[in-house]
Amino acid sequence: MKVLVTGVAGQLGHDVMNELAKRGYEGIGSDLAPAYSGIADGTAVTAMPYVPMDITDAACVDRVLAAAVPDVVVHCAAWTAVDLAEDDDKVEKVRLVNAKGTENIALACRRMDCKMVYLSTDYVFDGQGEEPWQPDCRDYRPLNVYGQTKLEGELAVSGNMDKYFIVRIAWVFGVNGKNFIKTMLNLGKTHDTIRVVSDQIGTPTYTYDLARLLVDMIETEKYGYYHATNEGGYISWYEFAREIFRQAAGLGHEEYGEDRLHVFPVTTAEYGESKAKRPFNSRLDRSKLRANGFTPLPDWQDALARYLKEIEI
Repeated sequence: MKVLVTGVAGQLGHDVMNELAKRGYEGIGSDLAPAYSGIADGTAVTAMPYVPMDITDAACVDRVLAAAVPDVVVHCAAWTAVDLAEDDDKVEKVRLVNAKGTENIALACRRMDCKMVYLSTDYVFDGQGEEPWQPDCRDYRPLNVYGQTKLEGELAVSGNMDKYFIVRIAWVFGVNGKNFIKTMLNLGKTHDTIRVVSDQIGTPTYTYDLARLLVDMIETEKYGYYHATNEGGYISWYEFAREIFRQAAGLGHEEYGEDRLHVFPVTTAEYGESKAKRPFNSRLDRSKLRANGFTPLPDWQDALARYLKEIEI
């Protein structure tokens, strides 16, 4: 199986390429840069085949896919700067990447009769209520530009293809890039008091674990919509931060201990408005994974423990 992966300079694309290598599949990385520009960590992705591709250029997408002849495209590339996307001068650029770029790939995949995986987000919903969102729910009400353009990407895939997996994720963290865990660890070194939002609820997603699931998926023809985060109970960002510091202190980093670092819960309103509205309810129902024979991701606490050791804090 030959798999082209977009967005290999990001957290997930990096891990998908390494998972493909682990299983002996032929992976081709792609991104906008002329050469691989992700973390130089010596893993397989750094030495695997790479081809530059501008997903917003339909002719470029057609040319690259025609030359690569993949069996599957795993589309990880996206505009993910949620607040920046709200700027008036950025909206059309975000739409060009997340919606039009995705449509370009979907149309090329359809012409070549290859499978496609599209990574989406809980932000396609309005984040109200307390019930977990079902993967086949169509009650779309995105709160911000990022969510709206990711939804348009979803519709471009489902409206043009049959062989697709649309996988919604949330609260992503991985080795290759910025994320909430790294932000908290950095703040914890320089602050003795941190305020973290406690009324936004969801579950984290470790890209290392997600990559395994995505490759499991493309080995099948069980197409459709899925939700994939790590298992474990639904938590707030505040509870996530507390666990990050607890585990970090347990690894011998005393600066994160409760006697020095104090973490306080605040509401979204108390924390202060961000440019983009954030969903309060990011709970994603993952039961369809097990129902369709896929192995769920491990508990998020376990994922966090492995991640902290991986990044060698």
